[in-house]
Amino acid sequence: MMDDFSTSTAPVGVTPSPQATKAGAELIKDGSTATFQSDVIDSSGNVPVLVDFWAPWCGPCKQLGPTLEKIVAEANGKIRLVKINIDENTQLASQMGVKSIPAVFSFSNGQPVDGFMGALPESDIRQFITKQLQSSPDGNENSEFETQVNKALETAEKALAAKETDHAINIYGQILQQVPEHTKALCGVTRAFIQANALEQAKQALALVPAPDQKTPEYLTAKKALDLVLEADELEGVEQILADIEANPDNMQARMDLAILYNAEGQHEKASQALIEIIKRDREWNEDGGRAKLLEFFESWGPSAPATIAGRKLLSRTLFS
Repeated sequence: MMDDFSTSTAPVGVTPSPQATKAGAELIKDGSTATFQSDVIDSSGNVPVLVDFWAPWCGPCKQLGPTLEKIVAEANGKIRLVKINIDENTQLASQMGVKSIPAVFSFSNGQPVDGFMGALPESDIRQFITKQLQSSPDGNENSEFETQVNKALETAEKALAAKETDHAINIYGQILQQVPEHTKALCGVTRAFIQANALEQAKQALALVPAPDQKTPEYLTAKKALDLVLEADELEGVEQILADIEANPDNMQARMDLAILYNAEGQHEKASQALIEIIKRDREWNEDGGRAKLLEFFESWGPSAPATIAGRKLLSRTLFS
């Protein structure tokens, strides 16, 4: 919802929110045409600066303002907010092309780079601010922050590969405390929870990935991994399935179930071998089901995972020998 600022009525006083008071003048402040250069243009060379064009008579502005202030305060200095009253700064609003309010612009390195209009839901505002934090300008404080996050992600991935699950979860958690909707961290902690067999927590973490990022390789990998583990929950135990295979070596469904269970246990090499055995015995079973499931495993493990590389070599030798 938005208000056209040509329809203003008598001004109504607005009490500053507790978040604004707490954050202090440096993070959340009232700006003006006179201070715009220092508050926005110059400051955005250090961290992203949000500019909120509002008016005291604007109902949607009263909804949006406190939410913006709260999220900016939670970011602990990684982003700033400047509030511009359009009644007092009409020319500035006109220069920015503001035709309705609330209108929010994101500035980086002195330039407007993104924005939105209207009183969006808090989840959408968080997504917008996360995007600004992840798209930091070169050479500023936020770029250094992003570098630190990337290093932390690398460390977490190494811990995950080494089965140091608790360590990986801890690192991902630290990243998410700073950037709650960081897609790579959410997908990473999902896989870590899977490794810890904490499937409910894995579901909850994956559900927090913003909708626009649910087509990224990280999300698809994590989702496939979770789907495969949940599929294993419905199967009998390994010992019973091995007994079924011993009784009937051509029981391809039992071999498929065995592969799914091995994968859920993190025994990726055994999972590959179980599916390769299906391909060797009956390539046509379930419309080449062994190969199809193996490709699903590769997707869930990630293209550069050692298990994927080894599995692809094994598959090639089987298909072309």
